[in-house]
Amino acid sequence: MFESLSDRLSQTLRSISGNARLTEDNIKDTLREVRMALLEADVALPVVKSFIEQVRERAVGQEVSKALKPGEQFLKIVNETLTQVMGEAQEPLELKGEPASILMAGLQGAGKTTTVAKLARFLREREKKKVLVVSTDVYRPAAMDQLQTLAGEVGVDCFPATPDQKPQAIVAAALQEAKIKFYDVLLVDTAGRLHVDEEMMGEIKALHQTLKPSETLFVVDAMTGQDAANTAKAFNEALPLTGVVLTKADGDARGGAALSVRQITGKPIKFMGMGEKTDALEPFYPDRVSSRILGMGDLLSLIEEAERTLDKGKAEKLAKKVKKGKGFDLEDFREQIQQMKKMGGMSSMLEKIPGMGNMAKLAEQQGPMKEMGKMEAIINSMTPWERQKPELLNGSRKRRICEGSGTQLQDLNRLIKQHKQMQKMMKKMTNKGAVANMMRGMQGQMPPGMGGGGPMGGMGGGGFPPRF
Repeated sequence: MFESLSDRLSQTLRSISGNARLTEDNIKDTLREVRMALLEADVALPVVKSFIEQVRERAVGQEVSKALKPGEQFLKIVNETLTQVMGEAQEPLELKGEPASILMAGLQGAGKTTTVAKLARFLREREKKKVLVVSTDVYRPAAMDQLQTLAGEVGVDCFPATPDQKPQAIVAAALQEAKIKFYDVLLVDTAGRLHVDEEMMGEIKALHQTLKPSETLFVVDAMTGQDAANTAKAFNEALPLTGVVLTKADGDARGGAALSVRQITGKPIKFMGMGEKTDALEPFYPDRVSSRILGMGDLLSLIEEAERTLDKGKAEKLAKKVKKGKGFDLEDFREQIQQMKKMGGMSSMLEKIPGMGNMAKLAEQQGPMKEMGKMEAIINSMTPWERQKPELLNGSRKRRICEGSGTQLQDLNRLIKQHKQMQKMMKKMTNKGAVANMMRGMQGQMPPGMGGGGPMGGMGGGGFPPRF
């Protein structure tokens, strides 16, 4: 996310952050580079001008000149101003009414229907709400069927409607159904158009009047850059928008939309779509996004993701098993791989750790998740007995496992070697100095290309340092 902008800003700010003394000249040179980086990221020109002016005012004042480390203070100012541009604090949904209703608006192709499903899942799983979704898109073929299918996938109810009905009639009936059956939230998907037109605006205004929603969210494709902010502004002039959802933010290497929307529309970004899966929707935290853009990591998001996705029951069960001295078998190894995949893989985790942004890119290039997928396939091809006792695998068993998983013998041998290293580490964890031992053992546990055994082994090759 925002790779181009992050690379350019990190490189520019790194050159100034080490300076013991800042002058107007080196601040001016740095701000020129920052300005170019923002314009190349397709940030709207008025936003760039305002941003640069705010940073300049603070940087040439007493705030930096009296600081013990002026370079670091300058970086702090850039971070705070970037956060301010995007909205300062995360703004949650205001779910008022029984039911609370949310109207989703946007252009065709922005990803409204998928976003409705993602938001429904978010509200059901994280907010514990009973959700009903409904489609008023009577124009796009199979739009209603798509929402029905997605609703089934995320475990919420979909109000039945047909293309021969009027959108206002559909909304009125769905609202009545939601009241009768005590739904907490009604999510309304609307028709999109290829451009902003009077007919579309007239229809959505009428829907808004019927529904009187507590939230009117504008769904916009982050890949369109500053055009996203301009389209949101046009919609805001016709509809009382309460917030914006940026879709496809995982593919937006520039970041122009995220940095422009708030300042141009005055409306907060409430969510970001970070992938195609129905769980790939994140609340938008300006401070965390700013931190990521500047290569400073996002530990809070990483911790929240871990708490949400990791299976505490399995973790406790494994801890008890290891403590009793029963060992760490390949079934346990497979569980660890699956847990990491749930968290988005190695590169997703690394980019949230401060100072590890470049490591995340290397992880992506080296393909550790591909290696983990290969390991999982090998373990899946084993019998339960073989997973518990890998040391008893003979030649014929190994050949069968490799054929079943579509892998080579060296892949299986490497897996067995890494499993033995993991076993040793687990044993050390039961002794005194467990944490220190575990950290020392970490170096050898990465998949090929990410640890001591691969081409990236050691600091010289760009791999993990022996201690975190």
